[in-house]
Amino acid sequence: MELLKPIRIVLVDDDQLVLAGLRMILGGAPDLEIVGEAGDGQAGIDLVERESPDVTLMDIRMPRMDGLQATRALRGSSTRVIVLTTFDTDEMVLTALQNGASGFLLKDTPPVELIDAVRRVAAGDPMLSPSVTSQLIAAVTKPQDDERRRAGRTAMARLTDREREVAIAVSEGKTNSEIARDLYMGVATVKTHVGSLFTKLRVTNRVQVARIVHDSED
Repeated sequence: MELLKPIRIVLVDDDQLVLAGLRMILGGAPDLEIVGEAGDGQAGIDLVERESPDVTLMDIRMPRMDGLQATRALRGSSTRVIVLTTFDTDEMVLTALQNGASGFLLKDTPPVELIDAVRRVAAGDPMLSPSVTSQLIAAVTKPQDDERRRAGRTAMARLTDREREVAIAVSEGKTNSEIARDLYMGVATVKTHVGSLFTKLRVTNRVQVARIVHDSED
């Protein structure tokens, strides 16, 4: 039987302690392989172009080129970017996600969850931690903003009942497989609904779907 190829990972962070910690955690998983490390965004881009990793873990605040610019530059590449944050740069994290990142994680994420996040993102499921997502949305959204609420409700009104159920499930951080299980439908059908959500809500990723759902419920 042919062995599965390991998930190839690039780490981009200017903090050597963070890199050492990530190396220790991810290096212990038999199906993960760290193929390179970089200390700034430009070096990270160069490394990704050389190594073509499956997943890139990207810090935000770095010298020469920050993680926001690097994530934007990598948007057309085959790598999937996970943004790393200490949670003191909420709006910057949101911008990174809008720039094409596949998810975000706190730097103190427990090892098991970090490994699981890398595997999920590599498999094509954007990493949306429900607890972190809700905190992030709360940090960048003003509940008293009537215009935002109206926009969220108007956007949700474009959806069918089934699409709204899928949108809510997406906002809860569920994967396509989990949504299929909970809503009793096939994974292919879920993917079709998610694609329809992106079109009708005029968004490009699941975090933006979550924000609209949150806004509509304020």
